[in-house]
Amino acid sequence: MTAIAATQTTDAVRTNKIRNRVLWTLQIVLGLFFVIASGGPKLVIPHTLMENNVSAASIPLGLLVFIGLAEVAGGIGLMVPRLTAAAAIGLAIVTFLAAGFNAFLAHTPDMAPFPLALAAIFAWIAYERRTSLTALGALIKR
Repeated sequence: MTAIAATQTTDAVRTNKIRNRVLWTLQIVLGLFFVIASGGPKLVIPHTLMENNVSAASIPLGLLVFIGLAEVAGGIGLMVPRLTAAAAIGLAIVTFLAAGFNAFLAHTPDMAPFPLALAAIFAWIAYERRTSLTALGALIKR
């Protein structure tokens, strides 16, 4: 192996380690956000949310609780190595739909960019962790 090839291999390994650390940091921070700050309140205090938020009042209580369950499950899934890609796909869908709700049903289009940015981040996480989908599929087939 030449010195140049060894350097390129070392650089590739270093880049993969950095990417992996960035992904895990994002996954943990976003996972905790969805468990504690986003989905958790929808499960624990849904009536209070509906009373204090005009746009949440237009959502049926059962749907609000379902969204809370999906967000908590997705947040936990982001932090479980075998479930990261599946959780990221689910949260990308939830956040994309939240952006649509904000833009078209709640009449607050200025609130749509944040969930759209989250959807893009989750799509990137799902792409980078796509090998966990294969591992999950193999585990389910057993």
